[in-house]
Amino acid sequence: MRHPKEIGMFESKGERFYITRRGKRVAELRPVEAERQPLSRGCARNPGYRMAEDFDHPLEDLKDYM
Repeated sequence: MRHPKEIGMFESKGERFYITRRGKRVAELRPVEAERQPLSRGCARNPGYRMAEDFDHPLEDLKDYM
């Protein structure tokens, strides 16, 4: 019986490895992806979102209706 090959995290360099049986892939070894955090409720509280400074200002196009 052959001994399993062992590689360190640094050596893998974030690569994907496939484990095969008779030439067909049966498993995949890859870096873990960061978990997605659920969005926070509320206006523009999540990273990457921004609200314009003039968001609450009246719109000139609707001036006649206000």
